[in-house]
Amino acid sequence: MDWDLAIKRNSKALKGIIEVLFALLGLDGTDAALRIPRSLHSAVLGVLRPAESAVRRLVVVAARNVVVKLAPSRPMPAGKVIGKGGGCSLPSFQLFDPQKRVKPVRAMKVRRIEPRIRFIEYDPRICALFPAPKPVVIPPPPPDGLASAARLHRRLQALKSALEDLPRQAKRLVRLQQRRKASPWPKSTTPLRTGHPPGYRRKPVHEVEEVLIACDWLAWEAMKPDTS
Repeated sequence: MDWDLAIKRNSKALKGIIEVLFALLGLDGTDAALRIPRSLHSAVLGVLRPAESAVRRLVVVAARNVVVKLAPSRPMPAGKVIGKGGGCSLPSFQLFDPQKRVKPVRAMKVRRIEPRIRFIEYDPRICALFPAPKPVVIPPPPPDGLASAARLHRRLQALKSALEDLPRQAKRLVRLQQRRKASPWPKSTTPLRTGHPPGYRRKPVHEVEEVLIACDWLAWEAMKPDTS
């Protein structure tokens, strides 16, 4: 298996898809549109999700033989607050697949014996002790039919940056896996979730979905133990 050729071929296809997404949003990679039509937002998101999954799998392939030595942990300097200061504003690419949402199992209803408590006289002070919960008000969508593109633009920037420097992302993935192994709390060290990847479609209708199928196969082959 020529892993380098497979990475190069799929990276070239993904770079072309990302350029099309930036062009659809009217962006040049630096300027962000504030609001875009909801139909365009949904269309770009439908291509962005499988593109992120495909790049994530290329990172797994690139990290198959990477060895990284973790630096010893250092205490935080006094007076420094996490999330404050002049750090890098470029968003980091998510290297682990989002977990599937599991619907909670409904508990079986069991008839319980309840005490028969009755109030002979109505007392308004009792209602004051147990006020009714306030209804949750969901704000309606704006009437202009537009959606914010800020988060979409940041995800595109992170995706483009990760694809342009796969070796760096591969080292970052190995470091994250080693930290998760050394963590006292159990965490999954496998970047890919079981089953179909995010953005998978059984019958591809876009080029990015075909690239995702190929990258998913490559990633699982790269994670197999070497028996030679």
